Amino acid sequence: MSARPTVLVAMSPDAWDLLFDGPRRNRLAALALIDDPVPVTAVDAVAPQERLARVEALVTGWGAPALDEAALARLPRLRAVFHAAGSVRGLVSEALWHRGILVTSAADANAAPVAEYTLAMILLAGKRALVPLRTADPQHDLRTGARVGRRIGNLDRTVGIVGFSRIGRRVVELLRPFPGIEVLVADPFADAAEVRAAGAELVPLATLLPRVDVLSLHAPALPATRGMIGRAQLAALRDGTTIINTARGALLDHDALADECTDGRLDAVLDVTEPEPLPVDSRLLQLPNVAVTPHLAGSLGSETRRLADAALDELEAWIAGAPPLHPVRPADLEHGA
Repeated sequence: MSARPTVLVAMSPDAWDLLFDGPRRNRLAALALIDDPVPVTAVDAVAPQERLARVEALVTGWGAPALDEAALARLPRLRAVFHAAGSVRGLVSEALWHRGILVTSAADANAAPVAEYTLAMILLAGKRALVPLRTADPQHDLRTGARVGRRIGNLDRTVGIVGFSRIGRRVVELLRPFPGIEVLVADPFADAAEVRAAGAELVPLATLLPRVDVLSLHAPALPATRGMIGRAQLAALRDGTTIINTARGALLDHDALADECTDGRLDAVLDVTEPEPLPVDSRLLQLPNVAVTPHLAGSLGSETRRLADAALDELEAWIAGAPPLHPVRPADLEHGA
């Protein structure tokens, strides 16, 4: 590797403009040799071939091409991919792993705003602010701030975290300053000691469901997790539970959720849905106790610069011969995003 390796930026122009402002473009230019045009969205569109033959690393982001065998054949010197976004599932291939190319992800940086959003929604749900203030409920008791039969407050509350992912772990840690909130975690692949060190208790999902006041989903979208919160799991929740989904819409049975929310037994905050967006005639959009936000928990606006910083930190470490900060390995994708 040269002192300033040749780097190709592969992402959509919109992603490039959003993630890399002037200072971050200058930092990239100081670290590596970058050819115009910047960026590109398809390897086979890059000409001449000599340009690709010099590329030692990619900085990728939203809109990056899949690095399949055909793409890699045009990148004979490629040794590393620094992804300035979250999941790399649409980017990597068996051919890439076979060549032993280093892959890193900014998923940890992207976890921060999702965890912050989740924390805010948990606390608002405890105060019943997400539902009573949006409805003219005749049973709403203005003296207590609660609807008849519903508990209010963030003292002596239990939050259930499904999936001890990087986001789930951050949510657990963010809840530590609130001693009145007990946190339970359900994740068959989590280590009980790690969960306990973060400030929660690891329990089976069936044990968690009937104990929580808020259920927050943070599991990856895998065949095994599709519909994991279905009719039976929703029925196990006690009355007044709020469900928060910032993970993937496929984790949650929307029809079963609509049935449970229609009579007001459960409330929900959905930042992700399936499909996304929901059809305009979806029952979930008509219910006053269901708040739907347009997938805004993740990095937006200035928050996206964290993703660029993460990729640049990885590039700088690689040039210096230091170990990667957040590498992605094939085994990581078996249980993660």
